[in-house]
Amino acid sequence: MDDSTTVMTKPSTAETGAGTGTVFGVIVAISFCHLLNDMMQSLLPAIYPGLKADLGLTFGQIGLVTLAYQITASILQPLVGLYADKRPTPMALPGGTLFSLAGLTVLSVAHHYWLVLAGAALLGVGSSVFHPESSRVARMAAGGRHGLAQSLFQVGGNAGQALGPLAAALVVVRWGQSSLAFFALLALLSGAVLWNVAIWYRHHGLVRLRAGAGASLADSLPRGHARRGIAILLALIFSKYVYLASLTSYYTFYLIHRFGVSVESAQLHLFVFLTAVAVGTVLGGPLGDRFGRKYVIWFSILGALPFTLLLPHVGLFWTGPVTVAIGLILASAFPAIVVFAQELVPGKVGMISGLFFGFSFGMGGLGAAALGWLADRAGIEMVYQLCAFLPVIGLLTAFLPNIERARH
Repeated sequence: MDDSTTVMTKPSTAETGAGTGTVFGVIVAISFCHLLNDMMQSLLPAIYPGLKADLGLTFGQIGLVTLAYQITASILQPLVGLYADKRPTPMALPGGTLFSLAGLTVLSVAHHYWLVLAGAALLGVGSSVFHPESSRVARMAAGGRHGLAQSLFQVGGNAGQALGPLAAALVVVRWGQSSLAFFALLALLSGAVLWNVAIWYRHHGLVRLRAGAGASLADSLPRGHARRGIAILLALIFSKYVYLASLTSYYTFYLIHRFGVSVESAQLHLFVFLTAVAVGTVLGGPLGDRFGRKYVIWFSILGALPFTLLLPHVGLFWTGPVTVAIGLILASAFPAIVVFAQELVPGKVGMISGLFFGFSFGMGGLGAAALGWLADRAGIEMVYQLCAFLPVIGLLTAFLPNIERARH
């Protein structure tokens, strides 16, 4: 049954995917695959100690492995999205998992440095294909609840990033580099799920996406405002992800250095923070749908400022609640930012999704490297004293175009 028939007749629950309602089955499917994808991606750093010892690598060579991954995982994303906007390719979703499968397989047997570089690059390509296309599917299936769809999609990635270190500790650290071949099987599971998503994408998703693009509010904005809005949103992503990198990469070191806690206690604090990030991600999208995305962006970026300024000056007891507040507030920004950007540039859902996902990955990686350099030279506490002012960049939100006004 095609979309026109479904709209004109009274649709059943199963037929809603061809109508205008929210298709939660598709959203949950891509969120689950997002979990698998990001968990597989996060396994790469787990083999660094073994690679360094077995192949006699320097820290500089380890850095090049990360660079090979980041180039394909970040820079390629907007290019993949731009191509998909011009020539939608539903089967690219399951096809992209083959790159992740190949990357993990190569890494599991890599006993030469060039093979390690090749495996890391292939792993990054898999991520570059997955993120823009699956974000596009989230918008197709949203049925007008775009923020909710992006939140549910993004929280799968957050869960995968949190499970990755746990999987590495339980399997990779114990069984070594060759155990990555086991995790490569997860790519086959992801591919099977995405195959069914791609079928829905081909028969129903494209029609829904074109209908939504035709009704875009951004068409009524003055010329040049969309470009300015995208630049501001990228600046906000920079603020958010560099600060989050300070906590995901160095929070445990900060707790151990400043308060003398055990490694186990520090890891528990990190887990609580990552849980807060996941909860904030889920809340941010629906709040944007209900109250307006610009309001959520205001709150989620600038609202964290009092807590980031407070963090370097509180004791251990208050450090936990303060970082939970930071995680909840900052994480609510990303779904609202992505949807706001998609509405600013109608018809370019894939390119915008790839640009923002790729930029966020890149800023997280570059931010972690820069903050590590700062910690080596000025101390770990200086990292949080300096990063405390990053949310001030949220003041740029005042210059975002008012899409809600454009509607009226």
